[in-house]
Amino acid sequence: MESMDIDQSNQGGSPRLVLKPVDPLDSGEGLPYAPENWPNPGDTWHWKVGPRVSGKGHFKDRYLFPPKHLPGLDTETMPRNKVFRSRRSLERYIRHTFPGADVPNFFASFSWTIPCKDGIMPQKQVSLPVYSSDEDPMLEIGCDTAVCKAGNGKCGSLMPQSEAEALPTMPCDICCGEPKFCSDCCCILCCKFISLEHGGYSYIKCEALVSEGHICGHVAHVKCALRAYMAGTVGGSIGLDAEYYCRRCDAKKDLVPHVNKFLGICQTLEYQGDVEEILNLGTCILRGSHRDNAKELLNCIESTVMKLKCGTSLEDLWNDDDRLAIWSDICANGEAKKDNGRLERLQDVTPIGPIPFNHEAEMHKLEEEINEVLNALRKAQESEYQIAEGKLHAQKECLGDLYRQLEKEKSELSRRVSGGDVNSLMTIVLKRLDQVRKEATKLREMEEVAKGFGRTPRGVLEEYFHLSIED
Repeated sequence: MESMDIDQSNQGGSPRLVLKPVDPLDSGEGLPYAPENWPNPGDTWHWKVGPRVSGKGHFKDRYLFPPKHLPGLDTETMPRNKVFRSRRSLERYIRHTFPGADVPNFFASFSWTIPCKDGIMPQKQVSLPVYSSDEDPMLEIGCDTAVCKAGNGKCGSLMPQSEAEALPTMPCDICCGEPKFCSDCCCILCCKFISLEHGGYSYIKCEALVSEGHICGHVAHVKCALRAYMAGTVGGSIGLDAEYYCRRCDAKKDLVPHVNKFLGICQTLEYQGDVEEILNLGTCILRGSHRDNAKELLNCIESTVMKLKCGTSLEDLWNDDDRLAIWSDICANGEAKKDNGRLERLQDVTPIGPIPFNHEAEMHKLEEEINEVLNALRKAQESEYQIAEGKLHAQKECLGDLYRQLEKEKSELSRRVSGGDVNSLMTIVLKRLDQVRKEATKLREMEEVAKGFGRTPRGVLEEYFHLSIED
């Protein structure tokens, strides 16, 4: 990342840092987001940001990597992964290792907060776990900054890895021998970058042990694997049942745990389209499986998708405790869990005998309910009819009065041949004609109630019938 990070225009004082916004998962060295020339001249610290952005436009996850030669990096004051994730841990290390250091001046020399380039939370927020590592992910042997072989600035190899993923990947001289191919971020089937968006639901990583202390580590898009019949349920010689077949090491991986993660991922999303896309991918993975846990999970996913298509909001969907409990049971055990304690309690209860049911009495009750509804509807319609009848007849009488006045005024005008009264009478007649046209138009609009009050424009009901319509 190249930028001019110091503004020297602040004469008579210390240089002012220029904080240029960066993209998620960006990294760099030195100012303005990492110290320079500290504690010794020429010492440069590295920085890296994570994917999450706060509401104020700053990154929630930022990492600071010290020079390797600094003392005390293996003491209890320094995390094993040699990465500072908080200002407090960095301050504790500085005070312990450099007792005479000016800590406030040290933190004033660079900016701990790093602004996002967009300045706001992205609509599709990248959702990644915060990893740790025993090695400095920013540094490699022989160079100062780690670089993805494929040139991917968001490669997973540049992010700190968790201890659970600390096993190194096996050396590969087949696909990894190709230029611009990185086993950490390139799909083994299409060679394109995988996406870490939404918890990395769209790709699979082979974690099979292929040699002592080494895993395969190759990744593939789920959709590519499905199209190549290397994922899902496939017959023939491969014989997959909701599994993934790695083309590099021939190992199989159970995909039910991968789909189990989709619930937690979907609950963090705000856009229904993303939720449906993730759940539909889970459906493709599990469809056709003969395993009970896969069938239970598939039924839960399909019913969830159906509820979304029927108009259920995401908020209501995730507030469905029964649905979440079923999915949680499947996720917890890998299959639909039997509540043994509940079964034992039910066995202690006296069995319930057959419930008496009178078919004719039930039908009679339904008939009475329907009659009550129809009577209420008839009364409501009669009330509407009476309102409409009164208002329409009143408007008709109003028009009749205007017609009679107009006829009288026209007759008066015809008897006047000349004089000043003729002009005034002509003006009165013209105004009366205009009034008649307006009231006739009003009557035509009122006659729209013939379609029923429910289909009559709201303005007509409120203005002409004085009915208040609530939203």
